[in-house]
Amino acid sequence: MLTPAKTKYRKAQKGGKKILGVSCSGNTLKFGSFGLKALEPSKLNSKQIESARKVITRYMKRSGKLWIMVFPHTPVTIKPAEVRMGSGKGNVEYYIAKIKPGRIIFEIDGIDNESAQNALLKASSKLPFKSKIINNL
Repeated sequence: MLTPAKTKYRKAQKGGKKILGVSCSGNTLKFGSFGLKALEPSKLNSKQIESARKVITRYMKRSGKLWIMVFPHTPVTIKPAEVRMGSGKGNVEYYIAKIKPGRIIFEIDGIDNESAQNALLKASSKLPFKSKIINNL
């Protein structure tokens, strides 16, 4: 799973309710010819990134290269079920990446147009937001 090796603080604050604005960095293709671009704001779990990565590598059939352009840094804490109010913050359960609209999530290169479109389409169904496939051809 994608988790940070070391963090400055173990637990983090939520940082507001909404993810505002559009992505000003990471919104163009840097390495690959094809990419998956987010169209709405969301929080992306490390498990969701991993399941989309598995789908893409399966459809690429061990040819080409895949880049994951996001990393889940932000810890999410959850208290156990049926615990009374108070007694501090819960334990870190998983990590998320905050995704703004326009952010590139995955990039792939080295495969033909049809299989790239197919792989990214299947991966977009694993993600919790609307996305579109972009190409640099």
